[in-house]
Amino acid sequence: MSAPTQRPPKVTEREARQVAEAARQQDWHKPSFAKELFLGRFRLDLIHPHPLPADEDVRRGEAFLAKLRAFCETRVDGARIEREARIPDETVQGLKELGALGMKIDPKYGGLGLTQLYYNRALALVGSVSPALGALLSAHQSIGVPQPLKLFGTQEQKDAFLPRLARSDISAFLLTEPDVGSDPARLATTAVPDGEDYVLDGVKLWTTNGVVADLLVVMARVPASEGHRGGITAFVVEGDSPGITVEHRNAFMGLRGLENGVTRFHQVRVPAANRIGPEGSGLKIALTTLNTGRLSLPAACAGAGKWCLKIAREWAAEREQWGKPVARHEAVGTKISFIAATAFALEAVVDLASQMADEDRNDIRIEAALAKLYGSEMAWRMADELVQIRGGRGYETADSLAARGERAVPAEQLLRDLRINRIFEGSTEIMHLLIAREAVDAHLAVAGDIIDPDKALADKARAGARAGGFYARWLPKLVAGQGQVPGAYGEFGELATHLRYVERTSRKLARSTFYAMSRWQGRMELKQAFLGRIVDIGAELFAMSAVCVRAELLRTTGDHGREAQQLADAFCRQARLRIAELFGRLWANTDDLDRKVVDGVLAGSYTWLEEGILDPSDDGPWIADTTPGPSDKENVHRKIR
Repeated sequence: MSAPTQRPPKVTEREARQVAEAARQQDWHKPSFAKELFLGRFRLDLIHPHPLPADEDVRRGEAFLAKLRAFCETRVDGARIEREARIPDETVQGLKELGALGMKIDPKYGGLGLTQLYYNRALALVGSVSPALGALLSAHQSIGVPQPLKLFGTQEQKDAFLPRLARSDISAFLLTEPDVGSDPARLATTAVPDGEDYVLDGVKLWTTNGVVADLLVVMARVPASEGHRGGITAFVVEGDSPGITVEHRNAFMGLRGLENGVTRFHQVRVPAANRIGPEGSGLKIALTTLNTGRLSLPAACAGAGKWCLKIAREWAAEREQWGKPVARHEAVGTKISFIAATAFALEAVVDLASQMADEDRNDIRIEAALAKLYGSEMAWRMADELVQIRGGRGYETADSLAARGERAVPAEQLLRDLRINRIFEGSTEIMHLLIAREAVDAHLAVAGDIIDPDKALADKARAGARAGGFYARWLPKLVAGQGQVPGAYGEFGELATHLRYVERTSRKLARSTFYAMSRWQGRMELKQAFLGRIVDIGAELFAMSAVCVRAELLRTTGDHGREAQQLADAFCRQARLRIAELFGRLWANTDDLDRKVVDGVLAGSYTWLEEGILDPSDDGPWIADTTPGPSDKENVHRKIR
């Protein structure tokens, strides 16, 4: 008889929320453009004039990009990676020799010390040749061992691991489990103290780089005991430690070269010296790491957008239909305009957020999250439109196109590769909730106790007094502003009208949020569809702001200024249409009816609708067995040679 499957610890909805809230970075020590935007305050001074990198950073960054471009052109075969579903060892070794593993690691540890701006440009370049290769480098440096060590590691840990990570060792980040995704309160992997060590047991899923990793960041639950506060804790673990088994290399719709697997820990001993930060700080470390780590994903999306524009331009000028190039037909032309304007916007958002991260004057946790959310959604739309423009050739594989004598354009591969970005590092739905939580932070800080059922009446009374004072000062400021002043932001020329719109609309957004909180109070957190639309409006406003600031920078530097203004104008007008639709759907929607339909689906009321088909999936369990114990499978972990 088989042992029962281990399930993660049972927690209530409130307990899960408390764990997430405790891990959240709650203080705001620096200004945030996006946070102010959601509060109805358009702080253009925080992003304009557009921040610029130092001359030395530019020199170092451009020199590396030139080497990386030459390497990608001559030594990376993206088509081979797609066919073989594996990155050749010699390609990874070449990147190691180039120093690409240490792009963000300080030179004193053997790294290149690139800025966030140039790191992201490097990822966009690599990702344009092979998205799987870009994912390998990003997972290693953005969320793997180097970043949490940089932020939270001891000097001894930095001295021991960073030189390896800069030149030779690949790292991976292990948080997700077969039955635990965005709800870390249910984390089942344990790290039990034993003398000077911790003993790890558990199973981790979707371990990007885990199949080839030399060093791992592992999140595990330390039981509370005498001398141990316990809680979810981060550890650096050697990838070849006894008791670690990579049981499976996962295969996906896209990113076929991704070294992503299932890793089992059985009685794995980890020195206490390898613990990152104190016990119980693992989730805070993970979330803080992602504050800037998330920027690598929209960087790849911006690179994909550039490629979409290139192929759309070349193909739509070459292909003729009814006597003229397809680009001259309005039905296709509107798609090309969308791709061009959005490609400009994605680069503007990523570069602005990256440079803000480098300057470190602002808190960019919301900006980075918005960049990830917006970049992943818009890049997917751009790739989908490219496939549509290409028609049947967009659906055909590059190998098939080449076999019959046409240019091998991997448009369908791009669509498959980009799809994961709406799930990676926080799905779109989770990003909506994460950003919404930060966006309403000021409200909860003054009024949260009013809607907290566990607070005493005295606490609620004090919260009411605080809230009254806050809203008495805040609400009058949402009535009028620079957006209603003709000529405001005049230095932006024809784009000034869009900035006035952003200012007016940010106040409208804040008023809508306040009205919703007044209406729903404690039930606000359950209105996830509403919150998602609020966040999407904020994302569009942030992108409009970034676009206008970038266009003005290019105008003043004489670098494609006229063309940039035209693209910015087109993007802002397209964004305004999307925003109008989102505002309309705040209050006129099918959310209540949708909930009733969901209740019916779960109750089995519509099973008659499923008749007349066969289900090709097998009858295996929905979630794999994660019972602790030794592995009975072959270890598919491999070293890059």
